[in-house]
Amino acid sequence: MPTARLAALSDLAGLLDLFRVSEVSVAAEPQARIEAIWQQTLAREDIAVLVSTAGDKIVATCMLITAPNLLRSGRQHGFLENVVTHPEFQGRGHGRAVVAAALAEAWRRDCHHVLMQSGRSDPRVHRFYEACGFEPGLRIGYVARRPAP
Repeated sequence: MPTARLAALSDLAGLLDLFRVSEVSVAAEPQARIEAIWQQTLAREDIAVLVSTAGDKIVATCMLITAPNLLRSGRQHGFLENVVTHPEFQGRGHGRAVVAAALAEAWRRDCHHVLMQSGRSDPRVHRFYEACGFEPGLRIGYVARRPAP
């Protein structure tokens, strides 16, 4: 069974390789900006990036973002973002491992709940999230797009 761990500074190249072969949006550029963003991400106590590996290759990742909350008895909100599994490793438990690790971290941080959205239309993606413990239809997601310049 695959496992997950917190990402390290040295994981950046492996994450970028994973993003290049997966169906995700375009990564930031140039390299100096990428490195600055990665250092900033890892320095934040309210962000956890989880990775799962096969050999020395990163094959799945996700990001947990937590935020303080004055409601819900002061328990934090958790947000799951950037869930990515290498196409050749889908269905092998790596995606489930990073999501399970993110949820465990959210509960350790005393989150009330973890929210996530998916823009994917593939029903397999939605079955995956449901199998990981997410319940569809409890909330309605809205997106405000950045205005065009």
